Amino acid sequence: MKLNQLYKAEKFSVAPMMDWTDRHCRAFHRTLSRHALLYTEMVTTKAVIHGDRERLLGYSPVEHPVALQLGGSDPDELAQCARIAEEWGYDEVNLNCGCPSDRVQSGAFGACLMREPQLVADCMRAMIEATRLPVTVKCRIGVDDQEPRDSLFAMVEACQAAGVTSFAVHARKAWLKGLSPKENRDVPPLDYGLVYDLKRAHPDLTIVLNGGIGSLEAAQAHLAHVDGVMLGRVAYHEPALLGQVDRLFFGGETDVGPFEALEAYRPYMAAQLAAGTPLSHMTRHMLGVMHGLPGARAFRRILTVDSIGPGAGMDVLDRAILAVRDAQAAVETRREAYDLSRDAG
Repeated sequence: MKLNQLYKAEKFSVAPMMDWTDRHCRAFHRTLSRHALLYTEMVTTKAVIHGDRERLLGYSPVEHPVALQLGGSDPDELAQCARIAEEWGYDEVNLNCGCPSDRVQSGAFGACLMREPQLVADCMRAMIEATRLPVTVKCRIGVDDQEPRDSLFAMVEACQAAGVTSFAVHARKAWLKGLSPKENRDVPPLDYGLVYDLKRAHPDLTIVLNGGIGSLEAAQAHLAHVDGVMLGRVAYHEPALLGQVDRLFFGGETDVGPFEALEAYRPYMAAQLAAGTPLSHMTRHMLGVMHGLPGARAFRRILTVDSIGPGAGMDVLDRAILAVRDAQAAVETRREAYDLSRDAG
């Protein structure tokens, strides 16, 4: 992918989310937006170097532009993984400096790295020297008792000196002591103003805002202050909103509706089923695509219950879609009956 296309894609991205943004999720999200930047789940450097790379790094060509997010803190290992990312055809490689889970704390990476900006800079320099891909950082504004302005600016400025030009900032602290990973996504207060200040102080850098953005309207408002927005949970739980992204953020002319997206996803699903992938591995990512529509509950129930049965196939999706169509038809029939009775009165 050409760099100017990738930088354009950074205007709107879907956040890397453990156990959620796997290859099937990303392929589905791509049916809704052609231009949004997609991220893998975080993959540790040791897993990439020593593990099953097809399972860990494999993806569909439809996913581009797609970035590989790495977890690690050893410059040599990260450099090796950056080279592997390029070999596998990824469009960007990103270092996670924000995940607060017990797993990353025990491995001394993720959000722990907010305490070690010079180490992160060394890691980024090694990665930049190892690949032609853009190398980016995703971080928090600080951890535990750090002063956010000091910790965020120290991290960004150290990495900038190493050659990094793009940062995705989750605009809240991570509390490594006393809060669970789930609580770390909600409890620490958001400080969007600090990220705006970062952009004002460094207008030459690409600053992408992440954290608590609950709608596309809110995302658009943030773009008055930063270069890009990154949505996480709302994009996953209500994926149909991604169908508006190309029009609202990239100059597209039309939206992609949920039925259109599911139809576009069918060839991918069929190929995966033929390769032995269980249906539930794909349908779990589309449960919220009918959010707000009549029949959405039946859609979720059919996909949740029927997709796990032996031999579950495309007919499950067909029944789920039919449930929504029938519910919509029933609503329209009731509306027409009401209009007739009102006119008669």
